[in-house]
Amino acid sequence: MAPGEKAPDAFRTIGELSAELGVPQHILRYWEGKFPQLRPLQRAGNRRYYRPADVAVARRIHRLLGQEGYTVRGVQKLLAENGNEPEAQPAPAPTASADLGAIAQSVPAKPQGIGIERLIALRDRLASALAE
Repeated sequence: MAPGEKAPDAFRTIGELSAELGVPQHILRYWEGKFPQLRPLQRAGNRRYYRPADVAVARRIHRLLGQEGYTVRGVQKLLAENGNEPEAQPAPAPTASADLGAIAQSVPAKPQGIGIERLIALRDRLASALAE
């Protein structure tokens, strides 16, 4: 650890977290009002101290809003559903060279749903319509 750096499990002030995430302090205060999962400790003079769990939540909110394009309401819903649990890793997207037969076998059939052949045909029709 370089001089001046805090340990990963150390508390962070609002200024430190603001600098780390690259967002103004008032945005962090706004997030505290919108996301009940983000609750830093408040000491005398209303000084905020973000615990490691708070830092993780703030990083997640920042990523969801800034990089993944969620709205505040969308992030609220996501956090309410998942709480502070670690995020499930999404399944990797198939590559363009992936075998469609293997993909079709991995898709569960719905009793009253659309068959995979129909979905593939619809996808191809959409692709050709977009190409026009």
